[in-house]
Amino acid sequence: MEAKYCKESRIVKMSHVLPPDTNTHGTLFGGKLMSYIDDVASLSATRHSHRTVVTASTDSVHFLSPITPNDAVMLESYVVSTGRTSMEVFVKVIAENLYTGERRISATSFLTLVALDENNKPVPVPPVIPTTKEETKLHELAPQRAEMRKARRAESKEFASYLTTEDYHEQTKCET
Repeated sequence: MEAKYCKESRIVKMSHVLPPDTNTHGTLFGGKLMSYIDDVASLSATRHSHRTVVTASTDSVHFLSPITPNDAVMLESYVVSTGRTSMEVFVKVIAENLYTGERRISATSFLTLVALDENNKPVPVPPVIPTTKEETKLHELAPQRAEMRKARRAESKEFASYLTTEDYHEQTKCET
């Protein structure tokens, strides 16, 4: 399978931040931003693999600065690393003050998406080739992030074994 350049999967999406998109602090809802992040990540992974994809994990979303209705929000995503069937996608969120032109990094996130065949089974994906300084650094650090992701998944599985699916009211009933 022939490798592809990171830039071939690059997606850029820009949106107004409107009052209905904001919380009581007058900043963009975190959930709204997370939805945008998942959307652009899935587009990058689909562009890279030319397959249907599913989000396997979101490592984290680091909210670094608030995004307000004076801003436009721009998301840039691309595949930075691949496994056999998975793709790690980096999403950079930039807020741009529409009145001053000032830009700032407002959030970053890494997501893992898996390519699927017609039967929803994982399929191999092409490797990536970084070319810019940013792409190269993210690509070099990918194995460390993969190890941390693996450890967090194991912790989540163990934690889930202690959880119940019983209704809260069933758990708190007292016998009389």
